[in-house]
Amino acid sequence: MGILNGKVVLVTGGGNGIGRDCALIAAREGAKVVVNDLGGSLTGGDEGSSGPAETVAQEIRAAGGEAVSNSESVTSLKAVQGMVEQAMDSFKGLHAVINPAGILRDAMFHKMVDADWDKVIEVHLRGSYNVCRATIEHFRTQEDGAYVLFTSTSGLYGNIGQTNYGAAKMGIAALSRIIAMEGASKNVRANCIAPVAWTRMTQSVPVRDEAAVARREQMAKMIRPDQPARFAVALIADAAKSVSGQFFGASGENLILYSQPRPIETVTKPEGWTLETILSEALPKMAEKFIPLGRAPVAAAQPAKA
Repeated sequence: MGILNGKVVLVTGGGNGIGRDCALIAAREGAKVVVNDLGGSLTGGDEGSSGPAETVAQEIRAAGGEAVSNSESVTSLKAVQGMVEQAMDSFKGLHAVINPAGILRDAMFHKMVDADWDKVIEVHLRGSYNVCRATIEHFRTQEDGAYVLFTSTSGLYGNIGQTNYGAAKMGIAALSRIIAMEGASKNVRANCIAPVAWTRMTQSVPVRDEAAVARREQMAKMIRPDQPARFAVALIADAAKSVSGQFFGASGENLILYSQPRPIETVTKPEGWTLETILSEALPKMAEKFIPLGRAPVAAAQPAKA
């Protein structure tokens, strides 16, 4: 008996990387899976192919599971509504959505072209909106539903060359949080994961020296896509029904809970602030708690508690 017996799950981006492992693991745990993948390139500039999604669906069926494939784009609300209809027609239900579908078009912001900004926002943020909007009323009506959306450390604390990607991913974190808040009374849950894994996205980062090549070889062994995929599948299980509105990370065998923005310093002047006192008093007082511009380190591994 798997932890997802009786569940129907839609997995987007399920033809490769983390999405593929999400689909395979969910099926092994008893879920019936709609495997969606446009089958396009990393930059999303081509028409795509039905091959990747169908290959994963065939693998699930060959192992004795139940799966259908879909090669439409999450950028179309109508297409995502079609995925929901496919789940209902094929499996008579839908209980969870795991949405790692995404692309990259990296560039320094001062060199970014509009098309690269628009496409990344469309796939990640609009795509996350579409999969949630197409399913939210169904989940609320049946008073049962779970979302796992995918944010990124590029959004949570920034990454040079990824303003489009980071902005979309921070937006997804807010989307997930508010859906969780609004859905609490209807047993609709939403969480998001910032994964670190060796996928075609991480492989696309340029290698400039032998040391970088060695680091990549180590990364491929240590941060596999099945690791965040296991976490994603666990979050849609009934045993995780109390977990909602959280920002998680998964890096190798490190599972991370991220803080969420809350006030860390408030300075008050009852008589009112002037430009001069803002500069001479308020900002210097806050400065000791400013967040540095550098990338934040991944939380150190801690021994698991029994």
